[in-house]
Amino acid sequence: MLAKFFIERPVLANVIAVLTILLGFVAIFTLPVSQYPPITPPTVQVTTRYPGANAKTLINTVALPIEQQVNGVQDMLYMQSTSTNDGNYTLTVTFKVGTDLDFAQVLVQNRVAAALASLPDAVQNNGVVTKKKSTAILQIITLTSDDPRFDSLFLSNYAALRMHDVLARLPGVGDVNVFGIGQYSMRVWLNPQQLLARSLTPSDVINAIRHQSQEVAAGQVGTPPAAPGQDFQLTVNVAGALNDVGQFEDIIVKSDTAAGGSRAITRVRDVARVKLGAQTYSQSFTMDGKPAAGISIFQLPEANALDVAQRVQAEVRKMSQDFPAGLKYTIPFDTTKFVSASIHEVYRTLFEAGLLVLVVILVFLQNWRATLVPATTVPVTIIGAFAAMAAMGFSINVLTLLSLVLAIGIVVDDAIVVVEGVSQNIERGQTPHDASIGAMRELLGPIIGITLVLMSVFLPAAFLPGITGQMYRQFALVIAATALISAINAATLKPTQCALWLKPIDPQQRKNWFYRGFDRVYEPIERTYLRLIRRMVDHSGVTALIAGVLIVGSVWALTRIPTSFIPIEDQGYLLVAAQLPDAASLASRMWRSRCRGLSTRSPSAASRRSMAMRRSPTPGSSTSR
Repeated sequence: MLAKFFIERPVLANVIAVLTILLGFVAIFTLPVSQYPPITPPTVQVTTRYPGANAKTLINTVALPIEQQVNGVQDMLYMQSTSTNDGNYTLTVTFKVGTDLDFAQVLVQNRVAAALASLPDAVQNNGVVTKKKSTAILQIITLTSDDPRFDSLFLSNYAALRMHDVLARLPGVGDVNVFGIGQYSMRVWLNPQQLLARSLTPSDVINAIRHQSQEVAAGQVGTPPAAPGQDFQLTVNVAGALNDVGQFEDIIVKSDTAAGGSRAITRVRDVARVKLGAQTYSQSFTMDGKPAAGISIFQLPEANALDVAQRVQAEVRKMSQDFPAGLKYTIPFDTTKFVSASIHEVYRTLFEAGLLVLVVILVFLQNWRATLVPATTVPVTIIGAFAAMAAMGFSINVLTLLSLVLAIGIVVDDAIVVVEGVSQNIERGQTPHDASIGAMRELLGPIIGITLVLMSVFLPAAFLPGITGQMYRQFALVIAATALISAINAATLKPTQCALWLKPIDPQQRKNWFYRGFDRVYEPIERTYLRLIRRMVDHSGVTALIAGVLIVGSVWALTRIPTSFIPIEDQGYLLVAAQLPDAASLASRMWRSRCRGLSTRSPSAASRRSMAMRRSPTPGSSTSR
């Protein structure tokens, strides 16, 4: 039989246990760590910009062609778009839970490519970006400075030019967004009266700037075929795109010949005001009321949140050594702090639960040799469960760790049953070797049956549909996998350990003072319990009636308990959204008064700092802190 095979080959049983532990240890250091499993539907975001267009124009010329093509893409749940009066268009496509996000991005990108020909030239020139979009921010890094030279425009451009690409290349980082005024751009404010006086239109100025500020290929001099004696081949460099305010002001917009033969030249400075500024002023970012720039970090779904956060912090710390004097960074928003605290508490609970289980086993078995058998079950099965989590593509999160806490009390049952069976055979005079074989001949079937029952209890939860099923699937499957590992361990290693470790006990040997005291307290309780069971059996009708009342009362209490998806927990930060009326200005008094209302500080230490991101007051704009 199986047990006899491993009892006579103890090395093989130990190899299986050691291999299980090694695989589990490797999985612990490679599994991603997060607070919860990926339960939110994945999203793909399409963004573009139509300079100068209002929301209605965006809907008719950009949103309609794109959404007609994207609508109905495979595994799509719904899509939501936003068209703003500052020319920005955003389409968010939400897919079913469990959809391969890379494949979904390709599908959306193909649909968007089919709509490009129908979009205005300005939109095509700006480009349409399709990318995976995480719904949760991992961290927000802010750049601030007390030096008045470093305004919000400088800070946001420094973050975009010096930090964005470096952070985006870090392993596990899915996306990096920079909050602030925006990128540097040459701003040209046209004077309508001067345009009218010179019979010009805005498109004339735009075309002049476009044609006179561009990179051109001038070719080479001396390329073959060349005249004999040509010793050099030189590349011609010519002035290309303009980058100075004075150069833009000197651009010729119109040239007329007057009646007297003189030529009148109209330059940009004659009809417009030129200044180096931001590409758009539709949003701003402040930190504690001061101009700042924000960098939001999004992690990949399969990445380890704690490792990603540590890599980001280390890289930002390294980059800060090259910051200009007066520039500093902070990380006011970091979700990994709560994740670390949650995981730490569950690990502590896991350790406490394992310790309590071993203490209970030692107290009741009152044999340290017998205690070693179920004691070694806990590390083998619990650590081996991490290998099962890696094989199933799970992560280390609150639910999987809680399932291990619950599994500690389950996995030792098989080992305790084996120890008790072997101990009884030893008390009958058998050797530990024969006692182990005889016990497993009787117990192998019940162990398999108990394991299948446990797995059948938890496995149905893995097939629940929707977000609920996605959330509790890992919880159920980890317990089922742990029960399976425990059964394998009980059929291979436990009888081998019993044959090697257990020794006959002299019934005449006096117990120590602790065991005597425990028996003195426990035996009256056991006798009272047995009397109660006899009375319940003798009055089975009354017992069944009491049980029925308890069931009805439990069902009634269950209907009175409020329900929720997950328990509400204080994570140390507060998000507030405020929407202004249509056509309100960023500099309006109403906006400023609401910002002052949002600056109320929370007494929580984690809410001492406030961030405010302000967008142009178009429909759907918001403020968060």
